[in-house]
Amino acid sequence: MTTAPRPSPSLRDVVEKYRQLAGGFGRPLALAAFGLSSEETERVFGIFDEDYHISRFFRFSLEPAAAARSGQTYRINGFPQSHVALDAEIESIL
Repeated sequence: MTTAPRPSPSLRDVVEKYRQLAGGFGRPLALAAFGLSSEETERVFGIFDEDYHISRFFRFSLEPAAAARSGQTYRINGFPQSHVALDAEIESIL
């Protein structure tokens, strides 16, 4: 029996999960905290990063010490990243 692939999270899903896990806007959260596979993390966040109306609210960063501890870095549109912080103004486009 094959199972249907799980749908990718929507922007609203990502924002809600971010707020829940980060405790508020503007705080860096490890991309690994979203619980997606590496491929899905890179694909979903890459799509958001390519859309100007969305990407202006995303602040990606590479935190080498944290990434070294967890071993989790992702290539978001070719750039190594480990964390994301969202600006509160993202709610204006939800």
